[in-house]
Amino acid sequence: MDVLSTILSNSRTVFTAQWLALQDTTRNRESLVRSLRYYVRTGALRSPRSGIYTKPKYDEQEMACTLFKPSYISLEYVLARAGVTFQYSEDITCISYLSRTVEIDGKSYVFRKINPMLWANMAGIEQRDNIAIATPERAFLDMVYLSAGQCYFDNLRPLNQELIRQILPIYNSPILTKRVEALLNGHQ
Repeated sequence: MDVLSTILSNSRTVFTAQWLALQDTTRNRESLVRSLRYYVRTGALRSPRSGIYTKPKYDEQEMACTLFKPSYISLEYVLARAGVTFQYSEDITCISYLSRTVEIDGKSYVFRKINPMLWANMAGIEQRDNIAIATPERAFLDMVYLSAGQCYFDNLRPLNQELIRQILPIYNSPILTKRVEALLNGHQ
């Protein structure tokens, strides 16, 4: 199967060579990489970062979830869009196994490291197509956890407190539980 046909017929907009190799097991990796380089040179595909290939127009959230795996979109990005914080940022903030900021096409992707037991637990994380994104409740808990309680939220009304309390035990932290309860009870 032609590499370009595989890519263009797929709903994904961001690909890795590894993912493509799994789609076409008849082609050896060297041949696949040569084909990808050819399509990048001709402009049919883009390669904004080593090992990552995109359609000419790609989904930035999908890029965030492809840069480092496993990862999911969370923190300020999710909270601002949910109306919990009013300070808007163009950055896409993610949780992963490392802390790093990557800039691609003028967009910053900010990754924050968290305990592997937490990013491996999918409670409060929605999987949509090729994107993993925290619910506002999970993003709230991630933020309080990572900031050691030194954070401010403009509006907690959009959050489902029952859902927060359902997710909270995965953090296994009595201190976090106290901080969250204080925030939810209006003692910010």
